[in-house]
Amino acid sequence: MENIKINKLEIENVKRIKAVKIEPSRDGLTVVGGNNNQGKTSVLDSIAWALGGEKYRPSQAHRDGSAIPPSMHIVLSNGLVVERKGKNSSLKVTDPEGSKGGQQLLNEFVEQLALDLPKFMESSGKEKAKTLLRIIGVGDRLAVLEKEEKELYNDRMYTGRIADQKEKFAKEQPYYPDAPQELVSPSDLIRKQQDILARNGENQRKRAYAEQYRRTVAFLRQEADEMRNQLARKEADLEEAEKNLQTALMSAEGLQDESTAELEASIADIEEINRKVRANLDKDKAEDDAREYRRQYEALSEKIEETRKAKTALLESAELPLPELSVRDGELIYKGQQWDNMSGSDRLKVSTAIVRKLNPKCGFVLLDKLEQMDLQTLNEFGQWLEQEGLQAIATRVSTGEECSIIIEDGYVKAEEAQAPVMPSWKAGEF
Repeated sequence: MENIKINKLEIENVKRIKAVKIEPSRDGLTVVGGNNNQGKTSVLDSIAWALGGEKYRPSQAHRDGSAIPPSMHIVLSNGLVVERKGKNSSLKVTDPEGSKGGQQLLNEFVEQLALDLPKFMESSGKEKAKTLLRIIGVGDRLAVLEKEEKELYNDRMYTGRIADQKEKFAKEQPYYPDAPQELVSPSDLIRKQQDILARNGENQRKRAYAEQYRRTVAFLRQEADEMRNQLARKEADLEEAEKNLQTALMSAEGLQDESTAELEASIADIEEINRKVRANLDKDKAEDDAREYRRQYEALSEKIEETRKAKTALLESAELPLPELSVRDGELIYKGQQWDNMSGSDRLKVSTAIVRKLNPKCGFVLLDKLEQMDLQTLNEFGQWLEQEGLQAIATRVSTGEECSIIIEDGYVKAEEAQAPVMPSWKAGEF
């Protein structure tokens, strides 16, 4: 079904309007200009009331000083004729075949935000984003991904802090490169010392044994001199003693005592050595912990990136109202910019495109107070509307050439009123 637009409208005695007839451009921007308090906004309020229902009825709908009740007559591009007139401004909707309908029929193709686009534009960035996500049908899934991303981000931040603490702790720990890798056992050192002492004791015993035989030989020699008569026997004893001496000398020859000084120093320094070993072990443990937490941090970073890619893919796969329109961190993004950084023209484009997406059957929007937009912005927005085949009816405090019509004291200014067809917006012209 083709989107529906306003072909013609006639308004009488609504707010400041006395009598106004307008044929808006089918595509593009129709600017209703004029000075303040002339009836420009009353035009938009009348359209909203006629098409949107009683909730858009102005609190003082009846023009002051008029005995005739408000009257509105709107012809739509689908052939429907919408009227409100009479004492109660009753609604009447007639199709080309003459069949009648009511507000329910209008609601099928009249988007509420199209009647009040500033309401959407003035909402917060997050509200705009929620509206977009709702209409493209990815809000729930995106919310899950954003929650997952937030949890991963918090986990990564916590892990990164611990990794930093561990790295700082490891750097502050002393390290002794000359210390052994394992703790020294006092019992092992004492046992080694006792073994050395035992060996040295055995050496001493052998030396004493040899010395004993030396004394025996000397004594026997003396006795041999003194006791020649016992020479034979003593020579035999001497021979035996000499044999024993040779055996003892051979056993003791080359023996060298081992020093226990190093072990004694080690035993004395064991606490200091073990203190250094423990310090080295603590530093190694801190560095291992830091590396592990850094590994966890990097793994969480990869998961966050995967989640962000999933969000991007989800939005890219959705049918968005505009190219380069997206949602990031719960905010509406267009051409890489959040709402507060968008140009006025881009804001209008985004708002109009989202409203159109809400109800593709609705081919028009109403915009009030476009005097805030410069002529270049108006021109850009008008060109975009024409390209998209959309219709916008807007008001502007101005009587310049950019205005399609000018309202003066509740009427269309005379020269515009004589024209059978309202001027259409053309690209590059005001």
